[in-house]
Amino acid sequence: MAAPMKNSRLLYLCAHQMSAYRWRSGELTGEGEFAATVDGQQQFVDYLVQHRRSVFAILANVAEEGFQIETIPFLRGSDRQAIIKRKLGQLFFNAALTSSLSLGYAKTQRRDERVLLAALTDKAFFAPWLDAIANARVALSGIYSLPLLAPALLRQLGIGGDPCLLLTVQDQSIRQSYLEQGQLFFSRLTPLQGNSIARSFSAEAQKLQQYLVSQRLIARHQAIDVHLLAHANVFKAIEQSCSDSATIRYHLLDIADCVKRTGLKIAPPDSHCEQLFLNLLVRAPPRNQFADDAQLHSHHLRQIRAALYGAGAASLLVCLLFSGKLLFDAHAVNQQTATLDSEATLARARYGEIVETFAPIPTDHETLRRIIDRYLALEKMSATPVGLYREISRALHDAPAVELDGIDWQIDGDAGSASAAADVPSDSETAIVRGTLRLGANASARQLLAAFNLLVDSLKANPKLQVAVLQRPFDIESAKSLKGSDITVEDDKPRSFMLQIVRRIGS
Repeated sequence: MAAPMKNSRLLYLCAHQMSAYRWRSGELTGEGEFAATVDGQQQFVDYLVQHRRSVFAILANVAEEGFQIETIPFLRGSDRQAIIKRKLGQLFFNAALTSSLSLGYAKTQRRDERVLLAALTDKAFFAPWLDAIANARVALSGIYSLPLLAPALLRQLGIGGDPCLLLTVQDQSIRQSYLEQGQLFFSRLTPLQGNSIARSFSAEAQKLQQYLVSQRLIARHQAIDVHLLAHANVFKAIEQSCSDSATIRYHLLDIADCVKRTGLKIAPPDSHCEQLFLNLLVRAPPRNQFADDAQLHSHHLRQIRAALYGAGAASLLVCLLFSGKLLFDAHAVNQQTATLDSEATLARARYGEIVETFAPIPTDHETLRRIIDRYLALEKMSATPVGLYREISRALHDAPAVELDGIDWQIDGDAGSASAAADVPSDSETAIVRGTLRLGANASARQLLAAFNLLVDSLKANPKLQVAVLQRPFDIESAKSLKGSDITVEDDKPRSFMLQIVRRIGS
């Protein structure tokens, strides 16, 4: 249920008037009293218009109310709400302001639930005040009944959960509430008899004890504690009128001490407890109230708006904190950069000092550069053919029919006229391999060509070598098939060939 907000305005409604208070940090300031007349209600409307931005909560203390304890099956969710709504309609017909409070579950297998059903039954009495609030379009956070605050008061005072009665004085009336296990079971309002609080306390306590016995809420001879809340200056009169008996034990509560324990800063000058309960409404609001969703609509909108503003403020704060972190990181990076620049400057200065100690070079920089380039060229030319020869030897081992006649080795692709037609890259070594094929007198042309291709394929197996055929053992076109009748093999004539092998230096 909705709860009143701090720094809000509180409305106390009794049978003859509406009183308005401003609550701030435990202090209540009266802002007006409006009689239950047409003129008083119009003044109330003017007051609401002046404070349209405030959030209001109503605390009602009227005799036109009802309390009924019912037992319902163990239910949850919408089913439970439906049965409670039906029972409220049956018990309090035509009552617009109703509420319910769970009193716990029975310790049986069925686990039936006891529910306190409450209603403010005089719809016509509340209508003008609620219409004024609706027409003024102010936010209403809830409509509360004064006896629903009795459990909070006993908790604040440290009074246990034994069955007890709480009697308090408000606007010429005595409020009598029966509580058990810290929960409200019954309450009623009776007029104050004359001006004697002591006699009224004694008479009403005895009547209520007898009523509770008749309703079987307590046993006939069960002793019950009665807590009387009053000002210290009437304690003597109360003690004279309220004497303990076999069924009633009286306990006096000083209103000044209660005010201190509940956080209200200024104690009332008499025994009237209106301001005490209004302060409790802000500090410990009850879970249940009587306003419906339509009456709380404006307040819900304000809560949503406040939540959105809070989320926006939190997001802004996070962004600001993140921006501050980025600024701090950027400052740290700038400091590190400045430090590195300073160290680099010092290093250059030290390098310059060291360079000045070197002996002078006997030539200029351009000549020195040309000498170094020439040295690099000579270093490149100093490569040996050992690696390339090793690859050729491996291929010859795989082709035993090949006899090697000679190898011309060059650097930078300058292999003479024989390799001029080939695409030889720079920074490479080139070998022109010359040889012959010898397979004997009975070898066919196909066998000779197969032996040659075996050598070429063995060389090409190394991807670092570029192999080009400069001269084949037979003068045939590459796209023409070889037939036995095309070429005549002479027994005493060797078949010569020439290959170009290129490898990049350092590969």
